[in-house]
Amino acid sequence: MAVPTGSGTEVLKAHSFEDINALLTDLIIGVQHHTYTVLSYISHCTSVGSASDVGILQIRGYDAFGGTTDQVIKIATYNLGALETFVWNDRFSFFGAEPANFTGPLSTAAEQVAITAQGSTPVAQTLEHSATDTAAIYDVHVTFIDQDWT
Repeated sequence: MAVPTGSGTEVLKAHSFEDINALLTDLIIGVQHHTYTVLSYISHCTSVGSASDVGILQIRGYDAFGGTTDQVIKIATYNLGALETFVWNDRFSFFGAEPANFTGPLSTAAEQVAITAQGSTPVAQTLEHSATDTAAIYDVHVTFIDQDWT
């Protein structure tokens, strides 16, 4: 796929999740030739197992430094007490699929274009929630823009 310069669609979306815990939870499952811009992530802790429990917001995808597929890239790690809320409203984007592989680290304009072109066969990238303890329970809401360039 060439880097998109023409028409496509852009849709505002929201996903809500109740009572998720340390099990890895996909919040956004990427689709090849889509770009996702996360607008907000709200996590409300309904219970904790211990004071050291943390919630984690992360992307599972391509590491342009290591040139490695299916890596966990942490966006935020936060510690909440029961009935406290964490809000991430700094916008960030990620692509729906990984690029055709290259040897990291990112060092050429062609490799940079490969990331945008999402030329894997496809290997989806995801936005995920995780936690360090199954006793830590969260309600999560994520809003995002989904740009479809297919």
